[in-house]
Amino acid sequence: MAPKPGIFFFLFIVAFAPLGNSLEMMSGMKPDINDLSKRLMVKCMNNGYPVPTTMMLSAVFNNSDLPVADTFLSAFFNFLNSSAVNRDNSSHSSVSMEEKMANKMGNCTYLPKIIRLMRNLSEASACHLQAFMAPLSWRALEAQGEHNMSSDDYDMLLWAAKPALQEIIPSGIILPTTIDSQNMEAMMQMLQQMYDSMPQDEKTHVVNWVKEQVMQNYFNCTMRPSPDSKPMESCNSSLPWLNFHVLTMMGPYLFNLAPDDVKSCPMEKFCEYLLSDQSNSTFIRTTKINSTMGNMFLQRVHECFSGMEKLVAAHVDKLCALACCYHNATDVTPDFSKKFLSQLDNCEPNFKIMQLKKGLVDSLMTNSNITQALFDLGRNVALLSTEQLSMIPSHVLKEALQKLGLNVQWTPSQLVALVKKQLDDKKCNSMSATELMALQSVGEVLPSCVLKLVKGRDMLNDTEALKNISSGMNKGQLKAMLQGFLGDVDLSELVQKLTDPLLHGISLNRLKKANITCLDQVMNKSWSCSQAAYLAKKMQDLNQLQLNGRLHSITQGLTCKMIDSVADNATQSMAQAVAQNSQWLSKKQACCAARKLFAALEKVRANYFQTITGDELKNIPTLLLLHLPPSKVMDLPGSVCPVFLNKMKEANLSSLPLRSPCRPALTQKALLCLGKNMSELTSEDVAKLGPLLCELPASQLAQLAPDVLNSSLMAMASCQFIPQPQRAGVIHLVCQRFGDPSYWSSDTMKALCPLLLLDDNATSALPNKPWMKDILFVLKSHLSLVSNAMKKKFFDLTTTSSSSNTARKKRGVNSINAEAPTVDLIKSLGMDNVYWTAAQLNMMSSHTFLSTVEILGAIPGYDTVQLAVLVKKATEVFGPVPQMNESSVIRMGCISRGLSSSDLIKLPFPLDSLEKIAHCGWNESQMEAVWKAVAKYNNLTAQQLGAAEIVALNQFICGLNSSEIGYVNKEAFKDAVGSLDGVQCSFKVTQYLKNLAVSAFGQPITWTEAQVSELGNIIAGLNADELAALDLSVLPFVSKSCIPLIPPANFAALSVAQLEALGPDNAASVTTEQRAMLRMDQQAALQLAETGSFARSQDPAQSGAPSLSVEGISAFIKPFLFLLMGFLLL
Repeated sequence: MAPKPGIFFFLFIVAFAPLGNSLEMMSGMKPDINDLSKRLMVKCMNNGYPVPTTMMLSAVFNNSDLPVADTFLSAFFNFLNSSAVNRDNSSHSSVSMEEKMANKMGNCTYLPKIIRLMRNLSEASACHLQAFMAPLSWRALEAQGEHNMSSDDYDMLLWAAKPALQEIIPSGIILPTTIDSQNMEAMMQMLQQMYDSMPQDEKTHVVNWVKEQVMQNYFNCTMRPSPDSKPMESCNSSLPWLNFHVLTMMGPYLFNLAPDDVKSCPMEKFCEYLLSDQSNSTFIRTTKINSTMGNMFLQRVHECFSGMEKLVAAHVDKLCALACCYHNATDVTPDFSKKFLSQLDNCEPNFKIMQLKKGLVDSLMTNSNITQALFDLGRNVALLSTEQLSMIPSHVLKEALQKLGLNVQWTPSQLVALVKKQLDDKKCNSMSATELMALQSVGEVLPSCVLKLVKGRDMLNDTEALKNISSGMNKGQLKAMLQGFLGDVDLSELVQKLTDPLLHGISLNRLKKANITCLDQVMNKSWSCSQAAYLAKKMQDLNQLQLNGRLHSITQGLTCKMIDSVADNATQSMAQAVAQNSQWLSKKQACCAARKLFAALEKVRANYFQTITGDELKNIPTLLLLHLPPSKVMDLPGSVCPVFLNKMKEANLSSLPLRSPCRPALTQKALLCLGKNMSELTSEDVAKLGPLLCELPASQLAQLAPDVLNSSLMAMASCQFIPQPQRAGVIHLVCQRFGDPSYWSSDTMKALCPLLLLDDNATSALPNKPWMKDILFVLKSHLSLVSNAMKKKFFDLTTTSSSSNTARKKRGVNSINAEAPTVDLIKSLGMDNVYWTAAQLNMMSSHTFLSTVEILGAIPGYDTVQLAVLVKKATEVFGPVPQMNESSVIRMGCISRGLSSSDLIKLPFPLDSLEKIAHCGWNESQMEAVWKAVAKYNNLTAQQLGAAEIVALNQFICGLNSSEIGYVNKEAFKDAVGSLDGVQCSFKVTQYLKNLAVSAFGQPITWTEAQVSELGNIIAGLNADELAALDLSVLPFVSKSCIPLIPPANFAALSVAQLEALGPDNAASVTTEQRAMLRMDQQAALQLAETGSFARSQDPAQSGAPSLSVEGISAFIKPFLFLLMGFLLL
């Protein structure tokens, strides 16, 4: 179809016109085009694409027949120049070069020609041009309306717009109001490419958009209110709008259809689509389907084929993601098993899937050649028992291990069996690098004595294989491997070539000996916090500490003094750099960077934040803007509200302390920016709040209109954090709006269950319905924190059916105690097996215990009664304690904690096995017994402990007595201590380790940030005077796990300045007992640290001097009192 005259003039005017105005004048929440272009150009630079030169582009465009070539190139390079200025000077507003271009170009029929010329360039050459044109092209597509254009020209706009669409998807896309069928197909092809990165609500938005366009184009009706100017009949909801063409066009978005739409699809159309190649490509790229939609599609499949068996047998490869919802495979052939297993590999693991897989694996192994079956299984080879693995020839296993690589999740006993078979029972034989590389997938159980003999020269050339083999190793193994490497490789070369996790094993003591002379040697590596602190100081001493994006993980080591020393004219670059490296930034560092930036900006002019422009606000990284003091947040002018709301919608509040007064201030400002009363807000308005919606108290939420409140509560189910005092109110609103959860449908429960899980009572009261367990299973894998109440509920639902539950209640007997654990139940429950009662565990058969001992042995939380029963089971299957072998001890895991100290001494603990049981909750006498057992079985004494042995001891170093700790080699300790960061000993033993640290590193007053970080929990062994002598700059580098271990009386020796310097995370770790010992001025200082509020600049030289008096702190926080009041109860 030929384009109508003037169509491109219309599109270009629509696209360019808003650019002449500031963002404040733009309607809605559309992304600012200038800003979007800048962000895309930054991506070009990060990919190493150079800015195209004037000469190169002139040669391309001036040789064309494009009359406006000069205008276009002039606008492009002017925009580049203005963008460069704005990155360095936030006080100047950007100039809209695109507007000038639009004004000069007049009739814009040349837009497709410009894009065609761009497409002829290489990706590197075209990147900056496409970044310039992408937002404009997408804006033109949004505004296309009823103006037709040729399909070729439409494709040009789509290609140019693609980078902009990828960038704005997370914050929401605006699709054309109307579009003809041909262009809609092109649009959907591009949207299909964005499917995996698109949020769920945006996928639903796309589905509704497609439905509306189909209704308009094919049925001449609409699903939305029709404007008075162009009235259109409302559609009947039962119209069969899904046909073969639409099903094909929607691709993976099919699985986001509403259930009623699936039901309304004509059967013959659905069946035609199912058997087509188009459905194959759609199903293959769709990896996740919710169970409700999956079962609905399977039902339609059943209707198409008059039974599932016919389809599954003939078209199993077509099921793809639907296979995750199909659990009835029986009487299967080896070929079917192979194909079906590959389909199931993409499913989220659950009990039903694992059961189905195990049956298919057994079928394949029984009815096929064992060698071929092993390769057909792929990563499902992990479902083979140790007995089955032992029957496979060594050379076949070796070949399979090489081929499978790291794709297999072996159990500990399988790993032991595999390594034993490969080493031919010779535990400490030396191995060549080639032989070691062949065992990548089982590297985590290779003995340290083998790793110490490996020569690094041959392994360093294959960095990928080295990373693979070391990825699953414990810290003791890593230290042993490093010890082997240092035998024939220079330390400086190791620093250059090693990657995480081996790199983290290099101690400060060794890192200091590496010949590091410039930043290029150490950037782009994943350093530990202590290593980063050392390197940051090293770079500063070499005058090479430039706070830019190149620091990467070294950002962890920046001190507030380093940040404060940045010149005012370089502060903006520093702010951008720390924001780019936010994953390595602590809350304390973010506070310091924000304070420095805001101070520099306020020197630009008086009342900076009261008069700030939209462009200036855009130049403040969102990460730092979150820390703007509440009074300044409220001073922001209304003209910057669109920019402010855009930033808040994309904000990650995890960088802000939970008790920060900035949280309510930002929330209040965002509500003011919406410019409406709460009762007038629409769902679109509430969506603009982004994560700040999670900060709203129930009293404000209740003011929303009913439908808006419903959608807002559904959105809040995705909140990462809801303040503790607000949770009860939110749950009350949920029950008020949606009724008693006992009567909810499964879909409602899926949508809102995360909110109920915020309260233990509400969690316990969840309905005992068949689908409830599946919902909790999925949530367990997605929630960052799973409560004990949720674990217990999942246990109850798994072990008890709803029908038997009802019967038990009628009998008035807690007959769950009569349930004996089975192999399937134990495998299904995993870590939640801790909730079996001792009586239930006692009913477990010896066969069940032996089949699941590794699962049961991985659980640290058993009480003494449970442990007594499990120990009894262990002696039944493994024999009396003196007869237990190394393999039995490894399999028992935490169960061995139930043995007496006298029995523990008799066990054959391999040194390499200790890290896996370090978390089991051993008491002091047990750790002493385990150390004695380890020393005897491994022929060790304290004097013989090298760095690898110290690290391998892990928590059991707490079992050494004072004289033994005194015998530990100081050089070995210095090389090992950085890998003991999680060890928690009694205060008495921690003091012994502290004394060893003093003899190795000197007096605590001289310890650096890097040393304090490396010493970890040993810092808790410092006495009151030693704590008081610590330099201010090292306090943020104290491990937060160390803080609760410091005796309250010693903790009280910290000065006001030191308490302020702790930082939000450390301050939040202070215990109630420690707080009770503090004076009022100390408590106020701790409050400032915990909330991340700005105190006066701290001079690191004044370690013990108070930074603020009681009166000073009181005067400082007065302006924030109204904001702090609600958060003091958190």
